Amino acid sequence: MKLSDIFQNRNKKSRPQGESSLKIGIKGKEVWVYIIFGIWALINLFPVYWMFTFSLKSNKEIFGENVAGLPKEWLWSNYVKAMNVGNIEKYFVNSVIVAIVTIVIVMLISLMATFALTRFIWKGRKQMNKFFMLGLTIPIHASIVPIYVTLSKLHLLNTYFALIIPYAAFSLAMGILVCTGFMQELPMDLDEAACIDGCGTWGIFFRIIVPLMKPAVATVSIYTFLQCWNELMFANIFVSDSAHKTLPVGVQALSGQYMTDWGPVGAALVLATFPTLIFYAFFSKKIQESFISGAIKG
Repeated sequence: MKLSDIFQNRNKKSRPQGESSLKIGIKGKEVWVYIIFGIWALINLFPVYWMFTFSLKSNKEIFGENVAGLPKEWLWSNYVKAMNVGNIEKYFVNSVIVAIVTIVIVMLISLMATFALTRFIWKGRKQMNKFFMLGLTIPIHASIVPIYVTLSKLHLLNTYFALIIPYAAFSLAMGILVCTGFMQELPMDLDEAACIDGCGTWGIFFRIIVPLMKPAVATVSIYTFLQCWNELMFANIFVSDSAHKTLPVGVQALSGQYMTDWGPVGAALVLATFPTLIFYAFFSKKIQESFISGAIKG
């Protein structure tokens, strides 16, 4: 008998009898997990697929001939109708302007307020933090009347600021909450080392703190973007002229104007929905990093 055969026989004898069956069992469980998650992913992605194909169909296909399948005739003209006739292009630009300006304001104020609350010692900082957190307890739509009266007296109705100011105000509480939880875990030794190297307060903030807060910035940015992009009540009440209307209001008006032609309505819904998916795709990695780091540090 060869030496190789002897060693193979020894390995077979030394190997536990249940090892092979255990591996088969583990692989079987993994297959079922992949199958379940695959089915769950298809269920969640189907509405996106249906909405996209809906936007490229005619009324005949939408109402019976081809409800869930791919369009027989790809009607890209529905997007042209939504953009030009329905004025969706203008509403889309208005939503982008409102969302970007609101995100910038929320991030600057949240980071600066959190920096003052966590890195400086001053009388009343805990009470001030509790005051900021009161914003989480106020329903956004319960303040429509006082906000409307205030904006009317300041002559801000039918302007971008009629939406930017309330959106930023109601997003600050969540922004400060997220930034506070993350900034408290940053060691104070970084501030002391930067101060020894000659950095002032603003230098510590912009050169040390802000670069380390990228995961928190991504999380707050997505939260604020979704709040601004999908909000309808404020946009419908505080803005009445078409020059400053946002996308949700435009889609609502489009569905009434084109009640017999649903293709442009589907196109408008795609234009209103897909930017949120794209925005999340770019920042999802940072959000996952913030959750993981928070779990580890906590």
